[in-house]
Order: sequence, then structure tokens, then C-alpha cells
Amino acid sequence: MIIYLKMIWSYLKIGLFGFGGGYAMLALIEREIVGPGWITEQMFTDIVAISQMTPGPIGINSATYIGYVVPGEQCAELASPLWGILGSIICTLVVVIPSFLLVVYTSHFIQRHRDSLIIKGIFAGLRPVVVGLIASAALLLINGENFGRDNYQIVWSTVLCAGAFCAVYFAKIHPIWVIVAAGVAGLIIY
Repeated sequence: MIIYLKMIWSYLKIGLFGFGGGYAMLALIEREIVGPGWITEQMFTDIVAISQMTPGPIGINSATYIGYVVPGEQCAELASPLWGILGSIICTLVVVIPSFLLVVYTSHFIQRHRDSLIIKGIFAGLRPVVVGLIASAALLLINGENFGRDNYQIVWSTVLCAGAFCAVYFAKIHPIWVIVAAGVAGLIIY
């Protein structure tokens, strides 16, 4: 049962300090979840992939999934699906409630002072930080689980990554078509 308290504490920190959305939260989620050994790096990579495929924000989806998996992974007595559902509910609520309360509290203040130079300065300072956090999430995902461990996989994975970026950013190809093409390329190459 201690694992639930640890998950509450970890997701409370993630909910309070996870600015910039799910991708910006990934480094913090990894530090809080993979760091203590609750799940492996491979499981974390899989969770990120599953969270991207399911509807909803990646931070909430990963909290739900991790809340379901971790109790059973850490304690054999908690391997029942009911304990996993309890963990899912707890982690999801704990990651959402701080942000919800912060938005409710600050929205009134920001609305009242939206023309203030201080508020404008705060948002001007937060924008590059959020971009940096998202870039850190991208670097976090460039690992052996995603790009492979041997030279053949690393080279092809890098080519696919660069090609996907160029197709979406420069050629303005719809991301769904890039995903389909990457799946076909992965089937052929690997």
C-alpha cells in the first residue's frame, strides 16, 4: 500500500510542475517513475507510444497506465486488476487536480491583470522554457529502445526520423500519412 502514497507524491509533483503539456512533462515523468525503478526504460518508451496512440493528453494517459501497472509490478499482493484500477484512478486524479486548481485560481487573476507588464513578462519567460522542455522530451526519446542498438537500426531510424520531420515541417504532408508511411517503411526495413 506504500506504493500508492509514493505514486501520489510523484504525480503531485508532476501535476504541480509539469508546465507545457504532456511532452514537456516526459522528462519529469521519467525521473519520477523510471528513476526509482518502478518500471523499466523499455516500459516507459512503450507507455509513451501507447499514450500517443490513445485519445487525450499524453500526461494523463501515461498517469492512468502507470497507475494501473506499477502496483502489480511493485507488490505481488496488488497484482489484481482492481488494485490496478484504483492506481489508475489515483494517479489520474492526482496529476489533474493541481493543474485544474491552478487554472481556476489564476484565470481570474490573469483575466483581471491581462494588460499588466508583469503578466506579459511572465508569459514571455514561460514560452521559451516550454519549448526547451518539449525539446528535452524529444532528446529523452532518442534512446536505444526507439532507435535500436546496432548500427543498422540506428542509421535507418535516424533516416526515418529526419525524413518524417522534413515531410511534416517542410513538405507539409499530413502527419497521419507520415505515420502510415513510417509503418510501411518499418515493416520493410526491419
